[in-house]
Amino acid sequence: MKIIRYFFEFILVIIFFTIFKIIGVKKSSDLGGYIGKYFGPLLKKKEIINKNILFVFPKILEKEKNELIIKMWENIGRIFGEYIHLDKFSIYNQKKIKINFKCNLDIEGIKNYRKPVVFFSGHFANFELMGVCLKELNFNIGVIYRPLNNFLINPIWEIIKRNSSSTLIEKGSKGSKKLINHIKQNNSLGLLVDQRLSSSIHVPFFGRLATTTITPAKLAIKYDALLIPMFIQRIDKTNFNFFLEEPLKINKSSNIDEDIFNITQIINKKIEEFIIRDPGSWLWSHDRWR
Repeated sequence: MKIIRYFFEFILVIIFFTIFKIIGVKKSSDLGGYIGKYFGPLLKKKEIINKNILFVFPKILEKEKNELIIKMWENIGRIFGEYIHLDKFSIYNQKKIKINFKCNLDIEGIKNYRKPVVFFSGHFANFELMGVCLKELNFNIGVIYRPLNNFLINPIWEIIKRNSSSTLIEKGSKGSKKLINHIKQNNSLGLLVDQRLSSSIHVPFFGRLATTTITPAKLAIKYDALLIPMFIQRIDKTNFNFFLEEPLKINKSSNIDEDIFNITQIINKKIEEFIIRDPGSWLWSHDRWR
């Protein structure tokens, strides 16, 4: 039965991607937003979403909570509509949809750092566009990913990911060697750290322990990697701001385990800041504190 479900999912994706390709990026985003807004709440994630929002915002009013949920589903739908059009967005190309680049960093200095650079964020707005921006800034970005369960859709998804990023690194043991080689060549890494990954520990997230990846912390300790927070914000429809912030200040001691915990906690604090800044753009449907 699973293969039949995968086949029908594949057909639906092909149909929608074809429609999106024909009608263009702005109409695709609007149509996707409509689909997400009205059909997303019908999915089975309602209990997890409500639980997560009430944990982070215990005093939120029911009306505000419902508006937040609708905004989240609309954003997810827009991501779906925009997926086939990632190459239509740009920081610099005036012929494409402009992404406003907000950054006071010395980009050339970072590229000449001669050690790895880890850009980290979470699932905000159209998070796929962060890879587009970093690639346009000429960073050789490696992205750790988990192949989709649907093996029919996965090749399409990988092609789109490769076009938006430089190097795909499969999550787990299969990609470990590729990750190490990528880092040893002083390349950059893009990580979404707001969901559970392998090599994780329990670290406070909004005051409650959550399984959090320690990959950035380990790279900072072992390879002196820069850890740079990045954030993308949907201003309106297909208009975005992309932010690169100052690298985290890393204090090392003789206790590696303690250092890993402290660095990972700082990273979680930064993700908390991003969520508070724009809660409607975050993916609340993930069971973060399971």
